[in-house]
Amino acid sequence: MKKNSKKNIVIYCLLIILATLIIVPVGWVFLASIKQNHEFYGSPWKLPAGFYVQNFIDAWGSAHMGQYMLNSVIVTALAIALLLILALPASYCLSRFQFRAKKILQVLFMGGLFINVNYIVVPIFLMFVDGEKMLKGMGLESFFLNNIFVLALVYASTALPFTIYLLSGYFVTIPKTYEEAAYIDGSSYFRTMVEVIFPMARPSIITVILFNFLSFWNEYIIAITLLTDPDGSKTLPVGLMNLMKAQNASAQYGRMYAGLVLVMLPTLILYMLVQKKLTQGMMLGGLKG
Repeated sequence: MKKNSKKNIVIYCLLIILATLIIVPVGWVFLASIKQNHEFYGSPWKLPAGFYVQNFIDAWGSAHMGQYMLNSVIVTALAIALLLILALPASYCLSRFQFRAKKILQVLFMGGLFINVNYIVVPIFLMFVDGEKMLKGMGLESFFLNNIFVLALVYASTALPFTIYLLSGYFVTIPKTYEEAAYIDGSSYFRTMVEVIFPMARPSIITVILFNFLSFWNEYIIAITLLTDPDGSKTLPVGLMNLMKAQNASAQYGRMYAGLVLVMLPTLILYMLVQKKLTQGMMLGGLKG
């Protein structure tokens, strides 16, 4: 008992230190976002004199963070929708049915897990540049670059390997007796998949949505590469980087930290809402042969 007690104390102390290292910087950013500009020239740990909401108003309007947030919402929602439309049926088929190309497809998707998307951004960009030249040669307007819908398609396609890996592992754990009962009742394969299997896989689907939401919402490299027009549409991380450069130059630190809060807040709220489902989905996954 004494050894277990000492072990638990060490674990709790480490967890408290880890939580402190995470909570303190996040809390500091929230407090900095409501400070007036002159307050930054004193002690960095001094509490704000009041709630200076003008920082958020300036960041939202003057710095166009509102428009950038709308673009990020559209890109993220569309990318997740496309991802689920593609990944759910593919994962179900790979985990439930036997066909000739199954092993090859599994190897390809597993191989995709080891490809860092940041390493293939340049080839993707060059392909889109060639596509733009082809469209211009045909007398058509630009489509592949500076298009948030194309950006969403790239996000969805690059997230397919991990999503299929996680969902396939969950579908394997669901007993086939549920499907057999549905087939006996006259249900089709598609209806069984949508009305029986997908509701049972809700924890894993929520896990996939959360992970990919965090990835798409905070993604910077692909967005800044494919959205090349300085005056065109930008996502929130790209707009935030521009805001940080501008506000550092003009020493408007409160507006800069308000922009950081606008980026962090949706992810924090979403995580707090679905943290139980996230843990459940991660524990129940696991790929089987």
